[in-house]
Amino acid sequence: MKLFTAAQLHELDQYTIENEPVKSIDLMERAAKAITRAITEEWDAQTPVVVFAGPGNNGGDALAVARLLHDEGYHVSVYLFNIYNNLSADCTLNRERLQGHVDTFVEVSKEFDPPQLDANMLVIDGLFGTGLNKPLSGGFASLVKYINQSPSKIVSIDIPSGLMCEDNSNNIHSNIVRAYKTLTIQLRKISFLFADTQQYIGKLRILNIGLSQKYMQEAKTQFTMFGMEDAKALLMERDDFSHKGSMGHAMLIAGSYGMSGAAILAARACLRAGTGKLTVVTPRSNYTVMQTSVPEAILKLDNDSNRFTESVDTAECDALGIGPGLGTIEETAIALIGQLRRTKAPIVADADALNILASHRAWMQQLPKEIILTPHPKELERLDGNRYGSDYELFSKGRDLSRQLQAYVLLKGHYSALCLPNGDVVFNTTGNSGMATAGSGDVLTGIITGLLARGYQQADACKLGMFLHGLAGDLAAIDLGKESLTASDIIQYLPKAFLQLA
Repeated sequence: MKLFTAAQLHELDQYTIENEPVKSIDLMERAAKAITRAITEEWDAQTPVVVFAGPGNNGGDALAVARLLHDEGYHVSVYLFNIYNNLSADCTLNRERLQGHVDTFVEVSKEFDPPQLDANMLVIDGLFGTGLNKPLSGGFASLVKYINQSPSKIVSIDIPSGLMCEDNSNNIHSNIVRAYKTLTIQLRKISFLFADTQQYIGKLRILNIGLSQKYMQEAKTQFTMFGMEDAKALLMERDDFSHKGSMGHAMLIAGSYGMSGAAILAARACLRAGTGKLTVVTPRSNYTVMQTSVPEAILKLDNDSNRFTESVDTAECDALGIGPGLGTIEETAIALIGQLRRTKAPIVADADALNILASHRAWMQQLPKEIILTPHPKELERLDGNRYGSDYELFSKGRDLSRQLQAYVLLKGHYSALCLPNGDVVFNTTGNSGMATAGSGDVLTGIITGLLARGYQQADACKLGMFLHGLAGDLAAIDLGKESLTASDIIQYLPKAFLQLA
């Protein structure tokens, strides 16, 4: 599924108007009917409705919704803010249509006496839409704060007023409507995918109003969401005459004294991802526990009892995963960079591999092209040496790093974002908060390494890997709940995740 910028969303509307063809006011009516249906499904006509409408097309939507709700028997009060006497054409027309179809109508041009907002009321936010490009200020900022402090339920049309469609790094967060529910038109907005904007969106519902499929199919965008049908299309069939030698040989360099669990989790996940053979390079102290916990894996023991200290030959391996539980002592750091230099197979670097690189940033330029880096937000900040004030800034840094290194940077989160070397970004659609648990990242490393060994190219291994990882977590949460979910549960449910795709 494609994600469009604010400019492209405007183009989508215009393309639909010109090519369906349909008048813009009729398209607005179509949207208003979808919004009204969604509201009437959740709130009955005994709920008093207060509508705040702005001067643009978002306000026009709100006025149309007010009229339709009144015609359904709702008691509706409307406040239209026309501060500069400059309504959009469709907003003006809907103002005219509203006459006689509303209980209270106030057009605000100067002074505003705000209505009492009670807990039993529904507030419809139609002040500003996706065209907003600067923070709200002045009277509108005061209005938003007044709405937010009320006990009323707030429904935002298309996007909460004050929230921008993409980058909110420099926004004034107290001046953004905090919606109970957002009824967005046709497509999810890019800013909806970041953790620091969720407090404004509330429950999200996407309403299909029949915007041009031709435009959506043909328009180029750098942002997409990866879903079930995409994953099914990528899944490779297993030849009936396959043997372990033809299913790929993966290698994991993981674990240190006291951190054997990271190696175990990554190894078990790697095997569950379908690789034919797995070699785990780990210190001697992990011998017994690894042999017991992952008997299917071949062990290659470092000469040191407690740490990874010597790079190894990877000539016979099809993929390498490195980092989980390694530790960051200098001897391990030197072995790590030596390993990255000599390995010709595709590489996944995670956890302590990233922490070591963060402490030796000059080494970043020595990383092989198309390496896969899988940082969580703090690891990305350490890699860059900066702290970021917003998730969009982190996201932008991940894209920059991917292009700079010609690497695949997988930013882990609820909507994990895979940044490709060409600047494209793919957002994952699976996963849940129960996966916010120790070892979950080690499992992801194992899955992607296993898929690489199995024969998937880097981009496909990352896309499918993050999807399967999240899907297994979702299936586990259904049976076990989120609170008790562990990284081992994700591995346990990987077979069911594969079965859903098969």
